[in-house]
Amino acid sequence: MKISCEKAAQLCSKVQYKEARFWEVLQLRFHLLYCQACAKFSKRNTTLTALCKRARLTALTKNQKEMMKKVVEEHL
Repeated sequence: MKISCEKAAQLCSKVQYKEARFWEVLQLRFHLLYCQACAKFSKRNTTLTALCKRARLTALTKNQKEMMKKVVEEHL
């Protein structure tokens, strides 16, 4: 039942994006009970995700990235 901090970080992301299985959620919650560093990481990660959702951040499309790359290359 005990997991490493590295595994806890992975599970934290899976739980946040609702990709974790029930057993994984339990493993993470148990780990967070005794590991303050991971609990702090989990809280900050959740806050960051909430802020990103509120800001309605979007990524550039592939075409936009290519256009930006061409502009940068032209100016070099």
